[in-house]
Amino acid sequence: MDSTDPGTSAPLLGEPLPIELMNTIWADRDGVHDAIDGPDGAVAWLRAVGPRLTPSAPAVGAWLDAERPAGAEETAARLRGLRDALRRLAAEATEDARPDAQSAIATRDAALTALNEACGATPVWATLHWPSGADPTRIVRTGDLAGQAVVAMLAGQAVDLFTGGTRPQLRACLAPGCVLYFVKQHPRREWCSAGCGNRARVARHYQRHRVTKTDPES
Repeated sequence: MDSTDPGTSAPLLGEPLPIELMNTIWADRDGVHDAIDGPDGAVAWLRAVGPRLTPSAPAVGAWLDAERPAGAEETAARLRGLRDALRRLAAEATEDARPDAQSAIATRDAALTALNEACGATPVWATLHWPSGADPTRIVRTGDLAGQAVVAMLAGQAVDLFTGGTRPQLRACLAPGCVLYFVKQHPRREWCSAGCGNRARVARHYQRHRVTKTDPES
């Protein structure tokens, strides 16, 4: 993990938002961590990625700006459920066998059900605003709590991720101890971050020297 926002412990590596959500499960030398294990962590993460949420809805912005967003506990639970579903589907797409990266959702079918339920939990729609003498504008509206709408937006983006051209480039980072996912945007990219690349190279160097020292014919 290399890049974090001051308000969240999760790595923010510039990946598509569904992958950033997957990466709220992250690891370091102390073990595996969950950056959205409670309402405070969930709201902090949502605020960190708020400028990247699409479509942009005034109600969502106001909700994130509130000192204590209404329904934060329920939103956090929904967000974790969506995150676990996406990690299970990402493991399916990447044939990810990393033990520490396993999702809390055990099956593909359960993950699909969770994702599809998240997509339909709260309606999000566009309206036309056109005052006399001014240009028309598009305003996004949401139903129910804005926190639930945020989860629905992320779920919709996840559907786009898994059905679009990005899915074949989805990768599990195989650096030692890493549990993150990333999009392989360059043919030579192997790791989620430069830090993981460095750790992988050090591990390879150590292994080569260890094999050399224990080889009875050397």
